[in-house]
Amino acid sequence: MKYALLIFPKPGSHEALGPDEYGAVNAEYLALRKDPRCLGGGHLQPAETATTVRHSLGEALITDGPFADTKEVLGGYYVVEAADLDEALEFVQRIPTVRLGGAVEVRPLVDIPTEDGF
Repeated sequence: MKYALLIFPKPGSHEALGPDEYGAVNAEYLALRKDPRCLGGGHLQPAETATTVRHSLGEALITDGPFADTKEVLGGYYVVEAADLDEALEFVQRIPTVRLGGAVEVRPLVDIPTEDGF
């Protein structure tokens, strides 16, 4: 089963690291991408750089910034293939955000087969 691992860093946690520690933590994130269970992932730009699109009065309403002010802001994600939730959780516990006071939301992806069965 595929899982999306949505990373919500504690605000300021990574900025509080010294240069050497920041480099080591960044290397941990990159190393996780080499795990064969990891199908991909990415680090998002800050929430202030977002553009939000909604539908309002029959047309698209486009605004700068995130959908709403919130304490938890999505900072990045991984997509992993795991046999079950326990295996996905084992992967999550290696994500530095967890030990730095943030959170990782684990959500199974909906499996939608394509026309050719894959």
